Amino acid sequence: MSIFDGKRLTNETFKLDIERMRRGWYSDKYFANINAMLNALAAEGYTYQGKYHNLPPHISPEQIAVGNIEVEMQWFTRRIGTTVVVGVDKALAMLRHCTGYFDENGKFVDTSDHLEVWAVHDGTTVTSDGNPLHVQPVLKVRGRYRDFALLETPTLGILTRASRVATNVYETLSAAGGKPVLFFPARFDLHEVQAADGYAYNIAVQRFNQDFAKTLGPFVSTDAQGDWWGGAGGGTVAHAAIASFLGDTAEAMMAFARVLPASIPRIALVDFNNNCVRDSLLVLDAMFARYRELAEAGDQTEAAKYKLYGVRLDTSGTLRDQSVPPLGDPALDLGVTPRLVFNVRQALDSAWERWNLPPRWQKQAQEYCQGVKIVVSGGFAPEKIRKFEKLGVPADIYAVGSYLFNNNGSTVTDFTADVVRVKVHGQWVDMAKVGRKPLDNPNLERVW
Repeated sequence: MSIFDGKRLTNETFKLDIERMRRGWYSDKYFANINAMLNALAAEGYTYQGKYHNLPPHISPEQIAVGNIEVEMQWFTRRIGTTVVVGVDKALAMLRHCTGYFDENGKFVDTSDHLEVWAVHDGTTVTSDGNPLHVQPVLKVRGRYRDFALLETPTLGILTRASRVATNVYETLSAAGGKPVLFFPARFDLHEVQAADGYAYNIAVQRFNQDFAKTLGPFVSTDAQGDWWGGAGGGTVAHAAIASFLGDTAEAMMAFARVLPASIPRIALVDFNNNCVRDSLLVLDAMFARYRELAEAGDQTEAAKYKLYGVRLDTSGTLRDQSVPPLGDPALDLGVTPRLVFNVRQALDSAWERWNLPPRWQKQAQEYCQGVKIVVSGGFAPEKIRKFEKLGVPADIYAVGSYLFNNNGSTVTDFTADVVRVKVHGQWVDMAKVGRKPLDNPNLERVW
C-alpha cells in the first residue's frame, strides 16, 4: 500500500478496465499509432535501415530489429520542490495486467513477466529543481517497448493526479501546523476520481504524521474516498438541511442529535443566516439544555447525543457576517475572517455565564462551552491558513476543498516518461532525447 506498511495494492483494489486498456482506449492516439507500426515492423522482420543514428561508434547499427526494440523508460515529476508520490501501485497494476500484444487470432498474449520493473512506494517523496537532468525517477521499466507503449498515458495520468492531490494536502497540513484538515473537494470533480483522491489524501496524512511525529487521522467526506484504504466518509449538516427546517439552525441540530447515533460528531453549520455568533449560541443553548436534562435524569447514553462537538463557519466570500463590524476592506470584512472566528470563540467560551446554573453545573457547563471546536471552510488554501496561524486565530479544524485539486503555478505536478536507454546487440546504450539522461533514485526497488 505504501512506505508505511511495505505492501502494495493490487488490481483487487483498482478494478481496472483491463480489456479496453490493453486495446489503447485510454491512450493518446500517437501511442496507438506507434504500437501498430512496431507490431507491423516486427511481423515483417524489419531491421534498422537509416544513416543518422545516435549509437556510439563501437556499436553497429546493422541487424537491429526496431519492431522488437527493448528500452529503458523512467517516469518522473516536474513539480519543483518536494512531491509526495502516489499512484505508483495503480501504475504497476496497469503494467502487470496490460503489458503484451494481440496475436493474429485476436488473443492477448501477456508479456508482463518479460519486463524488469523498479518502483518506489506510494508515500515516498522526491525533490526537483525543475531541471529534468536532476529529477528522481519513481518508476523504471525495461522491456520490449511495443508491449507497454500504450500504457504511458494512463500510468502518467494516475501518477500526476494522485501525486498532485497528495502534495497539495501535505502542504496544507504543513500550513495548518498539525491541526486537522478535512478533505472536502469531492463536489469539484467527477465522482469516478473519488477513490484515488481519497487514497492520495490518506497517504499525505500518513506522510505528514511520519515527518512531524503527529497522530492526525484522515477525515474524508464520502465513502468512495475511503474505498482503497478502508476509510469511511463523515459529515454532519448541510445548508439544505437547515433550509428544510425553515432556516432554524438550532432546531435542525436538535433533530440531528436526536435521530443520529452519538458516534457522528455534532458539528453545526452556523452561517445560514449570516449571523454566526447568534446561530452558534442558539445551537449551544438548545444542545446544552437537553444534555443537562438527560444527564440529570441519569441517561448518559442519550445525553451523549447532545454533546456539541463543533460549529462550522462557511460564510461566503461575498458577505460580511453580522457580527463583524465593517472596516471597508473586503479582505478584512468578507467571508470567514480572523475577526469572525475570534467573535465566535469569545461568544462560545462565555455562553455558560448566561445560563444561571447551580454551582454544581457551572464548571461542567464551562468545559462544555469551551470544548466546542471551530471548523472553518470556504476558500481556504495554505496561504490563508498560514495567515490564520500567524495571527493565532482560534480555528481548530480547517475544511479544504477545491485548492486540493489545484494544478497551477507551483502546484503543477505533471509527470513525464522518457525512454533513456535501448538494448542493442545485448548491450544497454544511452538513448535519451537532448535534455534527458538515465537517472537513479535510491528508493527504487525491484518489483519484478
